[in-house]
This record gives sequence, structure tokens and C-alpha cells, in this order.
Amino acid sequence: MGLLRIMMPPKLQLLAVVAFAVAMLFLENQIQKLEESRSKLERAIARHEVREIEQRHTMDGPRQDAALDEEEDMVIIYNRVPKTASTSFTNIAYDLCAKNKYHVLHINTTKNNPVMSLQDQVRFVKNITSWKEMKPGFYHGHVSYLDFAKFGVKKKPIYINVIRDPIERLVSYYYFLRFGDDYRPGLRRRKQGDKKTFDECVAEGGSDCAPEKLWLQIPFFCGHSSECWNVGSRWAMEQAKYNLINEYFLVGVTEELEDFIMLLEAALPRFFRGATELYRTGKKSHLRKTTEKKLPTKQTIAKLQQSDIWKMENEFYEFALEQFQFIRAHAVREKDGDLYILTQNFFYEKIYPKSN
Repeated sequence: MGLLRIMMPPKLQLLAVVAFAVAMLFLENQIQKLEESRSKLERAIARHEVREIEQRHTMDGPRQDAALDEEEDMVIIYNRVPKTASTSFTNIAYDLCAKNKYHVLHINTTKNNPVMSLQDQVRFVKNITSWKEMKPGFYHGHVSYLDFAKFGVKKKPIYINVIRDPIERLVSYYYFLRFGDDYRPGLRRRKQGDKKTFDECVAEGGSDCAPEKLWLQIPFFCGHSSECWNVGSRWAMEQAKYNLINEYFLVGVTEELEDFIMLLEAALPRFFRGATELYRTGKKSHLRKTTEKKLPTKQTIAKLQQSDIWKMENEFYEFALEQFQFIRAHAVREKDGDLYILTQNFFYEKIYPKSN
């Protein structure tokens, strides 16, 4: 072979190398196609085995009916934090409820108090679990997290929520109280007439922009315990983190609301089928924007960030953001700048005993 290579002209040597490379690429391509065919065959066999086993156990289809009943019994609670794009998201639920055949109910508490009395907690839990006429149901309101398990219920509702950068949320709420929004522009707000900017409020040490006003997202996730509402409580922050991970199905962030909606549609299509397209093209979901809002200066932001309360609320926000991005990274793929939901990426195989 060495003698042959020496005797071959350079051009022929080059052609031989190219031909060998092309042959190798062709073989690799064929091997890849065979691997894909084998994978498809394994999935088809596995699906066939699953169908055979289901047919042996269903007779007239009771398993399918049971699954349908389970889906129709579903309840979602969106205990929305104020000024986190909650109205924009809730409007999507209202727009889809007739088409997707579920009920939407607003939890209207007196003076928007997020903490329910003990007797109201009992009433609320009873309503949610036994009000069959309102199932499947989507409940939303400014109410802190409530642990249904301690009331002895067998099936807990599905909790979802959205949170926002704590300073951006406070700035939005500050101007909302003074100028309202474009959702209900004629409604008189509590602080209407006060023209003081957020920057001026912080500089003067005003109460409406004090660091204590940042303490809201943590207690909403922490719940109805007294310590949850103790401003600056580290226990409350840790409990809020625990609940976010263990009690919430999904928590999104205002800054990435479309991705939150996309994930909900993929995971809970019974409620959110069509939500992503509606958010992208619909007018109603984009209506609510706080009027006359002025962005704070760097000096104002730096002053608020010196507060231990901001540090805790921001730590919780960053924790939620990291968790959301982790979930998203395992659920979607990016192509040409757009996100696409992954199809089912598991299947069942090696199912025994085999059917005869």
C-alpha cells in the first residue's frame, strides 16, 4: 500500500482520500438511519404492548372514563401577587374558559386582605373541593398560599403563580395607586392627586416607597402563618422557597410571561390550549399597563438595595427565576430564535408478563 501511494500521482491520491471520506460519511449516515429506525420500532412495539395490557383491563373502557373524570375534577389556584402582570394573565384564562370548557372564579376578599380568617379558610377549602358544578375550575385572587393538606382533603388543588423583580413591582404599584392603568382608566385610585414621583418619595423617606413595602412576594408564598407576615423574617423566606418547590406546579416571572404561558399550555392543555397564540396575537391580554410610570434612577435603586428586606425579596425572586429557567431548559428547545416545546421524550418497554 505504501509503494502504491508513492507510485500514484498526487491528484489520484487526493481523489482516493476524498472518495474514502465520502464513503465514511455515507456509512455513518446509514448507521444513523438504522439507529433511528430501530428506535422507532422499539417505541412502536412498546406502545403496542401498552395497548394490549390496557385492553385486557378495561373491557368497556372504564379506565379511560376514570382518567376523564380525573381531568374534569381539576382545580387550579392562581394566588396572584399584585402588579406582576396578573391581570394580563388572568384575562387569557377568561378568554379561553368557554372554548376549553372550564370555569373561572375571582376570589374577592374584603379590602384585598391576603390573609383569610380561620373560618373563611374552612369555607374556602370546602368550596374548592366539593363545588362540583364549578369543576374544572380556575380560581384567582390576591390571597396568600393556603395549605389544603392540613384540612384533611384527599386531593389538593394545583397552585401556579407569577412573580416579578421586587423593585420593579413596587414602582409599578406606587404609580398604580396614583394614576391607575389603561384597563379601567376612569376608576379613582386611593392615592389619586399625589404627583410625587417614586424618586422623590424615596429621597424623602416616604412610607409608600419604604423598604417594608417590598415585603409581599415572600409572604404570599409563605402562607397564613403569623411569621410569614413578620417583615424581614428569614424563616418566612425559607418557607416560601419550600412551598414554591414543593407546593406549586409552576411559578413564572413577569419578565418571561410568554414562556410561562407556553409551558402551561404544554403541561395543562385542558385549561391552556390556545393560550400561547392568544397571548401573542390577542389585544385584551396586553391591555393593562400602569399609567404615568417613571423609571427610578440608579441612585434610588441603589438606596433600596441597601435594605436587608430588598436583599431577601431579591434572593427569593432569583431563586424562583432559577427554578423557572431550569424547568424551561428541560421542556423547550430553541431554533432560529424561537422556542419549541419538546415532544414526549420517554416510552415504556420490557413490559411483562407478555400477552398470549
